[in-house]
Amino acid sequence: MSEFIPAFDWTRVMVDPWTVNLPVTLWIGLMGFLITAACGLIGNYLILRRMALVGDAISHSVLPGLAIAFLFSHSLKTLPMFIGALIAGIVTTVLIELIHKKTRVKQDAAIGITFSSLFAIGVIIISIGQTDAVHLDAECVLYGEIAFVGFDLVQTDLGPGPLSVVEKIPVLNSEMFLSGNTLTIAPPAVIRMAIVTGVTLLLILVFYKELLVTSFDSGLSSSLGINATVMHYALMGMLSVIIVSAFEAVGAILVIAMLILPGATASLLVHRLPPMFGLTLVHAVFSSIGGIHLATWLNCSPAGAMVVAGSVLFVAAWVFSPSQGLLRRWFGRKLEDLTEDEAQRLSKG
Repeated sequence: MSEFIPAFDWTRVMVDPWTVNLPVTLWIGLMGFLITAACGLIGNYLILRRMALVGDAISHSVLPGLAIAFLFSHSLKTLPMFIGALIAGIVTTVLIELIHKKTRVKQDAAIGITFSSLFAIGVIIISIGQTDAVHLDAECVLYGEIAFVGFDLVQTDLGPGPLSVVEKIPVLNSEMFLSGNTLTIAPPAVIRMAIVTGVTLLLILVFYKELLVTSFDSGLSSSLGINATVMHYALMGMLSVIIVSAFEAVGAILVIAMLILPGATASLLVHRLPPMFGLTLVHAVFSSIGGIHLATWLNCSPAGAMVVAGSVLFVAAWVFSPSQGLLRRWFGRKLEDLTEDEAQRLSKG
């Protein structure tokens, strides 16, 4: 086992990430938190609507969008790839609804047909393109690599005035952010994900009532003048944006877990949506930090380790949930058995 699982060194695993490797750890952790938070927030609605598999479908369907965008633009720049993947995600949503509503095929089958077909098309396009020296790594799309986030930094040279202001800010006036008159802002991927997460949170706050009503009762939403179809496609559009923004770091496969795990964990602990959002953010914090330490210990993918850490949190909630945890149910049964035995003894006495 020692060949597969390294010995646990407290200093290397728990201390070094926040001292020796602080810059890299900070950006990886922040990126992991932002992705898990954005995915988890929107994932709460997927769980309420019983649409978890739609996230799976969209995450796989970005592959043909990326491949086609590359073939047309001959560039790996973010904008064309983002647009291609976003269009693919929206097309996936429309196709699922079209197949489901225009045929006798049920929604889960429509999801399977759509995402597997589009994914296969993406694989074919990449295979054909690689023969023409197209450089598009399918593994990067599928698994991502969040560990590289901190190596691509946005930097800017400051003049005397701005430099004097920055030097007065303790957080920025450090070797991590300031070197001479050059200010390191953040990796572009982190900036994009921060914007997406902020917009997601803002839209949830603005359209909270509409999303809540349409998630539970489409008939009630119609009587209140809320267009359930519009809200559905708006939600799917936002889901596509989040998945596309996240796939570069965590890939099209691990993002599925980040969509479902936070909300599923929160739903075991509380039964109202606002507390679920709060616990989703807490889950994002602890899964990101736990994933960093697990990845450092096992020398494995940080994104995969974050998902494993999130899974551990889910299992903990499943076991210790005060309302529906395994321990609660076990002790509840024991208490019921004891009560019945006591009642029988009293009746005999």
